[in-house]
Amino acid sequence: MFQALGKALGQFDDPRIQAIVWKSLLGALVIFGLLGFGLWFLAGWLVAGLAHWIDWLAHFGTLVLTVALSWFLFPVAVTAVVGFFLEAVAGAVESRHYPGRQPARQQAFLAMVRSSLRFACVALLLTLVLLPAYLLLLLFPPLYLLVFYSVNGYLLGREYFELVAYRRLEERAADDLRRSYRGRVMLAGVVMAFMLTIPVFNLVAPIAATAFAVHLFEAMRKQRPEFRSMTSEIQQRGH
Repeated sequence: MFQALGKALGQFDDPRIQAIVWKSLLGALVIFGLLGFGLWFLAGWLVAGLAHWIDWLAHFGTLVLTVALSWFLFPVAVTAVVGFFLEAVAGAVESRHYPGRQPARQQAFLAMVRSSLRFACVALLLTLVLLPAYLLLLLFPPLYLLVFYSVNGYLLGREYFELVAYRRLEERAADDLRRSYRGRVMLAGVVMAFMLTIPVFNLVAPIAATAFAVHLFEAMRKQRPEFRSMTSEIQQRGH
């Protein structure tokens, strides 16, 4: 696992990866800019005509809420953004570390959008449900960290693995492979969640997580001969 992570981090000198970093950064900034603007406008609309101090308090509360939501929902937003650049990231990783591979299965644009939105909705719902617990657990930092990284580790590990595995395997086969390595996938997700909470680095962490997932998938596939042959058959049927 550490070898896979090292390979992922070592590819940030690739011009193709650097281009995706800038696109993802712009996408994340746009998302949170729209979120902040929407909340600010909503606060102004709700307190319109009330006392000045209430208006000030509402906007201050909006600022605090925006920062809090940005912290809790950042993994969701950036993962949704990078989902649109999955093929480019995975292709760059395979080109450097797994040359000679046949082209991956082409996923329809609507399928990629549906997959990204599905994960974003599930993660958003789970985060909102657990938000009161998060706030309460802030009083008990060790327990908070355990819950936060466990939940996000499961979500991120599963999502990133599926994003890269579905390129090479049919969904049922990819799900079977993931379940057979569920512990490793979740542990990788915890590493991804940790990367997404490192200030500044979290802006590029989804790129590293995608590359990390590609290396993990290839290592797992290599250990399971039946999935190696299955991958070849899928590629042949797709071309």
